[in-house]
Amino acid sequence: MQFLVKHLAQAKDSALAAVGLQDFEYETLHWLGARGEGGRATPSELAAELRVSPAGMTGRLDTLEKAGLVRRVRSTEDRRRVDVELTSEGRAIWLKAMDLRGEVEDAMVGVLGPDDQDVLAALLKRMLLRVENPGQA
Repeated sequence: MQFLVKHLAQAKDSALAAVGLQDFEYETLHWLGARGEGGRATPSELAAELRVSPAGMTGRLDTLEKAGLVRRVRSTEDRRRVDVELTSEGRAIWLKAMDLRGEVEDAMVGVLGPDDQDVLAALLKRMLLRVENPGQA
């Protein structure tokens, strides 16, 4: 299991490198992109979701903003509030990275037939539920 996890992590890092992203940048873009078209979040919301300090999130956003992948937008209702959103370039890079990472996962699982994939998914789900809820059967 450790070898598969290690291989998957290295392959995903390579996929991110192919689009010029580091893991923490991808995570931030992913949380914004997962909010849907035009999805926005405050830096505080992102920091909480990604479990990063506010100062750490500011650094991330500064880097992503300089790269043209996100922009900070003042709220029209409350001028003190700043939202963060993906730029069109940020959305395109995030989607490309997701495609590349998906190809890595598909290649790994693709050696199994559809029935075996279903069995594997069910077994992994059972294992995950156990470790997430250790007191339940």
